Amino acid sequence: MTIAAGVLLALLPALCSPVFAQDPRISSLIREGRAALDDSDFARATRYFEQARQLAPDDLDANRGLLLSYLHEGRLDQAEEICRVAVRRWPNDADIQHWLGLVYFKKSRNSEALMALRRAEALAPSHSDIHFDVALVLLSDSNDLDAAGELEKAIKLDPNAALAHVLLGRAYQNTNRTVQAVEQFQTALRLDPDIPLGHYHLGFAYASLGRNIEAIAEYQKELQHSPTNPTVLYQLGHRQLEAGDLQSAIEHLTKATQLDPGHADAFYDLGKATLLQGDAEAAALSLRRSIALKPDDPSAHYQLARALDKAGKKEESRQEMNTFATLKKAQPGSGGMASGPVPGPVQ
Repeated sequence: MTIAAGVLLALLPALCSPVFAQDPRISSLIREGRAALDDSDFARATRYFEQARQLAPDDLDANRGLLLSYLHEGRLDQAEEICRVAVRRWPNDADIQHWLGLVYFKKSRNSEALMALRRAEALAPSHSDIHFDVALVLLSDSNDLDAAGELEKAIKLDPNAALAHVLLGRAYQNTNRTVQAVEQFQTALRLDPDIPLGHYHLGFAYASLGRNIEAIAEYQKELQHSPTNPTVLYQLGHRQLEAGDLQSAIEHLTKATQLDPGHADAFYDLGKATLLQGDAEAAALSLRRSIALKPDDPSAHYQLARALDKAGKKEESRQEMNTFATLKKAQPGSGGMASGPVPGPVQ
């Protein structure tokens, strides 16, 4: 899981404190470094801040600027080295503790990331971005309940943070608070109608509540922003299949399988839709592909048995029905002719 560029850019105001270095060369280098950061020229910013830190190793702004530049460039080892020195030099600086947590998080060292971010949180409890980043770590560990608490704090401090509302909605969705999730997704879209996957998540929440027509409408809106996202195409096709709109379902499911040839559930639904439309041969092809990708799913074997029977291949149909029965008996809680694949949210 990556940190959005906007999260780090939000930290730039911390770099704008007055410079107290006596040497005018240091002040000039830091000003140039900040300007480079504002221009998203991170390599140039790194050069200026490296020079400033060489001249003044104990200058806080030079250390902060270099650390932030390394983070933007993805030079995580160098960023960690700077952080370790800076934490010893300025143990009560919330920004440095925060950025150390981000370094650990980007290096997939979540336990260390959480420890550093908790220290930052204790030092600066009114910083919404710290609560947000704590939540990101918790979400990546599938700790949705605690992540929701952190996101609630972040939103209380910054109610206009659209992405925080989206992530809180996801945390609510994953802790069976779907009505509250809908409210969060709606708020996010009011704040930023173009927020990535906002309509997707709202559609998924509507689908969870059985509001299929509204779910389809949201997926269609998301498709305007993400026309080549196979998960969006699959979810739209899946819901159109449930609604009986076979032609639209086949169109979107076909695109999903073309964009993601490893999407077993999309092939399953495509086979099911083409079978309902009366094309048993095409259905069998899609269902065989689904089985190749997910051989232990009973549902595809059942649908393939139906397709083969309709195509007049009685013996093959009987074999598939036997396979279905065997798998269904071994996995009594999964699949089956009535359920099929269970969709999940975009990660």
